Amino acid sequence: MDLFDFTDNKKSNAPLADRMRPKKLSEFIGQEHLIYDNSLLVRAIKADKLGSCIFFGPPGTGKTTLASIIAESTSGAFEKLNAVSSGVADAKRVIDKAKERLKLYGKKTYLLLDECHRWNKAQSDCVLSAIEDGSIVFIGSTTENPYISMTRAIVSRCRVFELKSLSDADVRKGLLRAISDKENGYGNMLLTVTEEALDHFVWGASGDLRNALNGLELAVLTTAPDSDGRIIVDKKTAEQSIQQKTISVDESTYYDMLSAFCKSLRGSDPDAALYWAFRLIASGLDPLIIFRRMIAHSSEDVGLADSNALMLTVSAMTAFEKVGPPEGFLALTHAIIYICTAPKSNSVVMAKDAVMKTVKESGASYVPLHLRNTDFSTLDKSDKPYIYPHDYGGYAKQQYLPDELKDAVFYHPSDNGEEKHVKEFMRYIKEQAEKHGK
Repeated sequence: MDLFDFTDNKKSNAPLADRMRPKKLSEFIGQEHLIYDNSLLVRAIKADKLGSCIFFGPPGTGKTTLASIIAESTSGAFEKLNAVSSGVADAKRVIDKAKERLKLYGKKTYLLLDECHRWNKAQSDCVLSAIEDGSIVFIGSTTENPYISMTRAIVSRCRVFELKSLSDADVRKGLLRAISDKENGYGNMLLTVTEEALDHFVWGASGDLRNALNGLELAVLTTAPDSDGRIIVDKKTAEQSIQQKTISVDESTYYDMLSAFCKSLRGSDPDAALYWAFRLIASGLDPLIIFRRMIAHSSEDVGLADSNALMLTVSAMTAFEKVGPPEGFLALTHAIIYICTAPKSNSVVMAKDAVMKTVKESGASYVPLHLRNTDFSTLDKSDKPYIYPHDYGGYAKQQYLPDELKDAVFYHPSDNGEEKHVKEFMRYIKEQAEKHGK
């Protein structure tokens, strides 16, 4: 077998999604906000003047494909690394070759770094000077938001292009192209893919063309031809190939959705809170993380307006740990709805913030003499006796805070829900204490 036979064999054994990767801009699918006639990106690629850049977006949207098209269209050299498997030594090797190439031949070098968010600061810094002096043109691709996941020094020297999930029409276009393509797809096969099957592949892809093509490939390879030699992929086969809708979430999207969930709890919107909670769970998030946020918000946003919110949430979490999904999701749903529909008060978090601020600013404060431990305290005892509240019906006026903070107030009860009764109770305590104070 010669080299060409080996290359052809390797190509024929490559996954369908890899074989169908566009080789030029005219074949590129989707991203009309970036790829259109006379757009900045198109002009830069055609003129071979593209500077360092980062492509980020969900899986299967064309990040690596776009980088490959740049590689095919440039007159410069093209080096590719994967941040998962490469390190500083690999980057330095590429940079040294790039500098030599530029010096001897005046030829620039493009460095494509897949999963570029995986590089740590030391790895990123090793290419920083090469980007600055023009030794390399850096092209990063990542599913993570580079403004969050990458070092600021690298990002500030790159133009960032965001790729978005493909539309259903784009995914369908990619599937039809693979079915009809005679060189890289299934155009030379007797293949029929029903409209219902196509609809399911599109539905299950969630804007990820690679996922749709993988589903199509699995369906074709596992379906036996009929008596006429034709492979028919129907809806049932498609459903077996993609059994559920793909839901992906990167780090920044995860925090955005968690933030949306928390704000929905605070905003008393049970529909939105339920959606974001189960959207996160469908993406693979541990439900216990949701419960931990709910415990915090039971005190932060509901608080004493309805203290049952905290108790019910903790009970729901215990129930989930004991029962597990899917029945445990009932307890989760119960608690979410309860928190959303409960009256709201932020007096607990305000009191916590206020007292922590005072503790930090006031420093060491002495315990009032009449509150000290009479058995073990080595400090002077007070001539002023401690008042035992139960001797006066449970309430008596006396100083409990240090002298310099004796008039401080951290907790301010609201008029919401059950907390209005707390407010009335605190007023009653004050009145009774005034009667029995000394």
